[in-house]
Amino acid sequence: MSLREEIDKARLQVHTDSYPMSIGEVINLYQDGEIEIHPEFQRVYRWSEEQKSRLIESVLLGIPLPSIFVSQRDDGVWDVVDGLQRLSTIFSFLGVLKDENKNVVKPLRLQATKYLPSLAGKVWSDPHDPESEIDIEVKRVFKREKLDIKIIKRESESDTKFELFQRLNTGGSRLSDQEVRNCMLLMVNNKAYFWLKKLAEDDNFISTIPISDKQKEECYDQELAFRFVVQRHLSDSLRKEHTDVNPYLNAELNRIFSVESAVLDYDNESEVFRKTFEYMNLALEERSFKKYNHDKAAHKGAVSIAVFEALSSGLSKYLEKNPQVIFDATLCEKIQKASIDLTKHERFIQTQEKSARPLERIVVMGEIGQELFR
Repeated sequence: MSLREEIDKARLQVHTDSYPMSIGEVINLYQDGEIEIHPEFQRVYRWSEEQKSRLIESVLLGIPLPSIFVSQRDDGVWDVVDGLQRLSTIFSFLGVLKDENKNVVKPLRLQATKYLPSLAGKVWSDPHDPESEIDIEVKRVFKREKLDIKIIKRESESDTKFELFQRLNTGGSRLSDQEVRNCMLLMVNNKAYFWLKKLAEDDNFISTIPISDKQKEECYDQELAFRFVVQRHLSDSLRKEHTDVNPYLNAELNRIFSVESAVLDYDNESEVFRKTFEYMNLALEERSFKKYNHDKAAHKGAVSIAVFEALSSGLSKYLEKNPQVIFDATLCEKIQKASIDLTKHERFIQTQEKSARPLERIVVMGEIGQELFR
């Protein structure tokens, strides 16, 4: 197939429409339940009050905002794919934004901005402090400003929304890779999102992965839980389609967690996860996934992705094959020995070299893990 033929074929997968709407019209659609902004996303977006105020300033100054992308569902409701924070800020300013429990959140109170310092302390409406309210003329100007809405229509392929979100929210984004995946997972299968989030809240799991507050904020704990699941259910054919880790992990998310997927038995996976990290914690506590330094005869440094991939997947598969195994002195010694032997394993050492391909490391770690827990 020629490049032109590939382009023609791929372009047919996306059907879009585009037209401008006033902010007032968009507000009405939101209040009528015709726009879904996925309030769960708010937990992974971190706009400051200053950024929100600057957005409102941009609207008042007539500065065009980037397009809002929405996906049209079978019931006609629009799912916001890109532009969630912009819309949420606007809805919050007007005092109509609702959280995931359908409760109206506290309205946005603006800060002074570069060109409009008089915005300091201003709100859309406050019956207890009418002096802080935006003037009625300014309100009219604000609600009449236009937003460019781009609609992915129903006849587009099913994963178009997922693909578009991924492409619009990677590269130069303030979101971490896992935060982007979390948002994609909410669109692909919101039940799977909450299931994965619950896994990452397991006490033993948390004890074995001492991470910084910043890493926690960027959902690194959820990334490790996600990598645990992927490591146990690798698709060799899917891996061969990629050269970089993050695009591969994104593709695995869609394969493993889509609503139609039969890859996971969620109850079994939860139990395997629980036992794996309970036993790792009993054997090594916070040293569980740190590299063992043979010169100093101690575990050193931060959590190592490679160590995590090898030991967690290796132990989990060992426990699955041997369901009668309980934690005792023998298993404790086995886990501790695997942790020490891993970092002197020739193939492990090779994956730590600069020339090693990170995507190949994932496969190698899985193989070493199973070897250590035979």
